[in-house]
Amino acid sequence: MSDPVMPQATGEQPSASRGEIRVQRSRRVERIVTGMPTQDGAGVKLVRVLTQDLQRRLDPFLMLDNFRSDDPNDYIAGFPDHPHRGFETVTYMLAGCMRHRDSVGNEGLINAGGVQWMTAGRGIIHSEMPEQQDGLMEGFQLWVNLPASLKMCKPGWRDIPGAAVPEFVTESGVRVRVIAGNAQGVAGAIAEGAVDPLFLDLHFDSAGSIDIAVPAGHHAFAYVYRGMLDIGGPSAEPVEAQRMAILETHPEADGLSVRARGASRAILVAGRPIGEPIMQHGPFVMNTRDELMQAVRDYQSGRLA
Repeated sequence: MSDPVMPQATGEQPSASRGEIRVQRSRRVERIVTGMPTQDGAGVKLVRVLTQDLQRRLDPFLMLDNFRSDDPNDYIAGFPDHPHRGFETVTYMLAGCMRHRDSVGNEGLINAGGVQWMTAGRGIIHSEMPEQQDGLMEGFQLWVNLPASLKMCKPGWRDIPGAAVPEFVTESGVRVRVIAGNAQGVAGAIAEGAVDPLFLDLHFDSAGSIDIAVPAGHHAFAYVYRGMLDIGGPSAEPVEAQRMAILETHPEADGLSVRARGASRAILVAGRPIGEPIMQHGPFVMNTRDELMQAVRDYQSGRLA
């Protein structure tokens, strides 16, 4: 059984200002996806943006949820104890706070701007419960697959407070929070991971533009959660709020060009494809049906974590 390649935090503090880079050939928008309203946990209302039918196209990403409400009835019941095996979860809070507890003995509070990166590996049972009775609760949860060699690794967990997430402002005034990967020489809160992830939060306070380097072989998408962005360089396509743009994977593309007409925000996510079979049953993601059924049996018999 392998030990995990646990994402490493950089410890860097936010950076001030960075010069611009210029992308020679921007990725274009291949498809725009509208999220699907649903409920999860004990009835938390959210929008599921990346669903199972997109898992092969956006390998290594398995799921993206966006939750946002100022009505406590939409989120107060939270996500009581539930299991995971075979992948990682990334929770990024924009507003509100969530308490994490797990079967490995970890506990932490994710506040606005903070990130929790959890490697389920061979198995973990955890809860994510709101620690507020009213006010706005907003954020994202992303599921990232693990390769077969790491699916049964030791579970891991990391909390990064908002103040420890590196960020920079471009010369044109775009603020970039670097959650994972590297952007314009700024290493993210998570410096590396099993799929070399890139996870950026882009803030446009007014009209502006930015070019971002993205590895050519990575699968990538952008999700606009405020305003509207024109994505894709000279032949840019407008992407409205609450829409995900799947970005083409082209060997000659060296990055992404993004332009805002006014105040807007979006996340940009990219990762190296794993290229292995995906077998999922709820919170278990393995490579074969036999492995999947074993995960269910282990959970039912109390041997998952």
